[in-house]
Amino acid sequence: MDILSVIGVILGGTAILGGSLAKGSGLAALWNGAAFVIVIIGTFAAVLVQVRLKAFAHGFSILRWIFVSPLEDGEKLLAKVLGWSQIARKDGLLGLEDLTEKEPDPFIRKGLQLLVDGAEPESIRHIMDLESTSREQLDQQGAKVFESLGIYAPTLGIVGAVMGLMAVMQNLAEPEKLGAGIAAAFVATIYGIASANLLFLPIGNKLKGIISSIGDQRDLVVEGLVGIARGDNPRNIETRLRGYLV
Repeated sequence: MDILSVIGVILGGTAILGGSLAKGSGLAALWNGAAFVIVIIGTFAAVLVQVRLKAFAHGFSILRWIFVSPLEDGEKLLAKVLGWSQIARKDGLLGLEDLTEKEPDPFIRKGLQLLVDGAEPESIRHIMDLESTSREQLDQQGAKVFESLGIYAPTLGIVGAVMGLMAVMQNLAEPEKLGAGIAAAFVATIYGIASANLLFLPIGNKLKGIISSIGDQRDLVVEGLVGIARGDNPRNIETRLRGYLV
């Protein structure tokens, strides 16, 4: 569990809800159904027009990474690769066949299978690099879904505020309604700016960082597989791979 993400979400909610209470507005003042429809529904509508369904769905499928990181401990991953090299050096590449069947990560499993099948080192690098690149591109598209939500939300917040003020202007003959109407108009601005800066943009940026780190770990695995296929000494493999853990 990523404790920083949990703390961030809690503090963000506290900042908005606590701020409203401290200012004397109350929690009820933060809710406005029309503003929610205009800003939140409108923001998602804009993103749906922009992105492909596959990217949109993938973005929400990796949202859990904010709280539960898919990253493996670097030292453990290095130890795993070195374990493969020692088995291959002792029992040959076919000695990795049982590990291949038990490997839960499909990317690593594919690389081990290529190794067991006796693929040439450069062929392994080429195939695995293509696999890594295609996976990273899809992950980045998923992260951009949240970046786009963060871009559109403030603008839709302004649209909601303007529409609210238009409604106020139509009721100038009833002064008792002006205060509540203006307050409701600005709720849309809060929805847009707060959702963008406390949720959507931070989520997008954190996902991009996680995706970059996943790419580095995949590079470590590929380099290790290539070294094993070449028959390199495990110590030499370790020396090269430690550069990925800096």
